[in-house]
Amino acid sequence: MDTKIQKITPNLWVDMNAEEAVNFYTSVFKNSKVGRTTYYTHAGKEIHGIDAGKVLTIEFQIEEQDFMALNGSPAFQYTEAVSFIINCETQEEVDYYWDNLTQGGDVNAQECGWLKDCFGVSWQVVPIELNDMLVDAEAEKVERVMAVLLQMKKLDLSELRRAYEG
Repeated sequence: MDTKIQKITPNLWVDMNAEEAVNFYTSVFKNSKVGRTTYYTHAGKEIHGIDAGKVLTIEFQIEEQDFMALNGSPAFQYTEAVSFIINCETQEEVDYYWDNLTQGGDVNAQECGWLKDCFGVSWQVVPIELNDMLVDAEAEKVERVMAVLLQMKKLDLSELRRAYEG
């Protein structure tokens, strides 16, 4: 990875399984790589209780976006208030990301293209074409697309197109 630090880097606080999380994400996203790893030292053990030598952070990159995974306690949990959008060119791409990211995830969190993966991170798997459909000048088209979209878990581009075309 580049030594230049990007201005904003999402930091994923995970419950002492940063290596597992990074391996998972870099296996799902083909355009990915693992960067530097830092380790806990003796300093601060009285605060965090984690032994020196354990992984503290791992830098990784998916689709040219830098991320960091931090090994922490279960003190903090994710919510759907923050999610990562995966813009997909085709239905095959939607299927690929949906099928891989939902493995072990919360099935109750699957709605309207949203999912929660096995680490509790929320993702939106969206065909790029949907964005154009939702800003169409014809309100009836937008209404039809929204009505179909709101009934879906994984987004189906052919169904969305049918609704759009009326």
